[in-house]
Amino acid sequence: MRKKAEYTRCPLCDSIEFLRTSAQDGTVKEDDKESLEVAVQCIAESFGVNPDSSEDQSAYSIAPASLLSILDVFLKTKAKSTPGSTSAPAPAPAAASSSSSGPSEADKKAAESLKAKGNSLMSQKLYDSAIEQYTEAIKLDANPVFYSNRAAAWGGLGKHEKAVEDAQKALELDPKFSKAYSRLGHAQFSMGEYEAAVQAYEDGLKIDPSNANMKTALATAKSKLAESSSNPVADREPPRGGAGAGAGAGGMPDLSSLASMLGGAGGAGGGGGGMPDLASMMQNPQLMAMAQQMMANGGLERLMQNPTLRNMAENMQNGGGMPDMSALANDPSMRDL
Repeated sequence: MRKKAEYTRCPLCDSIEFLRTSAQDGTVKEDDKESLEVAVQCIAESFGVNPDSSEDQSAYSIAPASLLSILDVFLKTKAKSTPGSTSAPAPAPAAASSSSSGPSEADKKAAESLKAKGNSLMSQKLYDSAIEQYTEAIKLDANPVFYSNRAAAWGGLGKHEKAVEDAQKALELDPKFSKAYSRLGHAQFSMGEYEAAVQAYEDGLKIDPSNANMKTALATAKSKLAESSSNPVADREPPRGGAGAGAGAGGMPDLSSLASMLGGAGGAGGGGGGMPDLASMMQNPQLMAMAQQMMANGGLERLMQNPTLRNMAENMQNGGGMPDMSALANDPSMRDL
């Protein structure tokens, strides 16, 4: 009885129960279970307790606590009371896991505000300033929408390589973001990479098959791809103009060449002042290249400021028909233009 009185506060029954549970739940190997049972018997005999006795259990048990819960309390108390203890800053891992899980709500809110400013600047065509806002938003929250919007801003500046990078980054973050495929296709198309643009649009339409804008862009990209495949030289090198007309410099095309192309078209040639065959004109790669170059470099705007052409347009509106293209090509004012 002395031993019982001496060890009244020791959780003997709980220790024995812990060992028995370890033998039953697979904590110890099958070969070691017999040794564990022997240990249980030795502890019970040494301290004079019967773990199966309800009287001894009520006397020595610490339920509902357990050995593991007591150990946990001990370690936490020790960490708080020990100066300079390495386990004291326990919340650090929790903070790290919280940061690794993503941006905070405050960061997300601030990033959305920056994106809204960027969108407003985009509507004003202030692309540089919009890029700055999107970049700051990305620092707070690596959102695929922010990358996609910045890709559009890069495109507005004509920096299509940067637009491709941002569109691809958006797709890395969200492979099902159809808008990013549209941005990617547009940037690649603008760089003359028609095959890559076609692939981007097709991938985007797999995700958003009803997107009408992407369907139109895909058709245009396929058309340019077919055109470049059938007439690669005309696509790579714009037609060269005559003296003072510098087609290679982005100005007016050679009007003499233009007149010769239009002359006799459809049986009503430009020399006779008749209407050329517009269908044939639209199928002529050289003529289309001239028109595209004029539009891209401001040639068309300068062309319409010429008095001769203004008179020609007024004459056509008043029912005067098409002008004589040969005479137009030989007009000194047109040559000066």
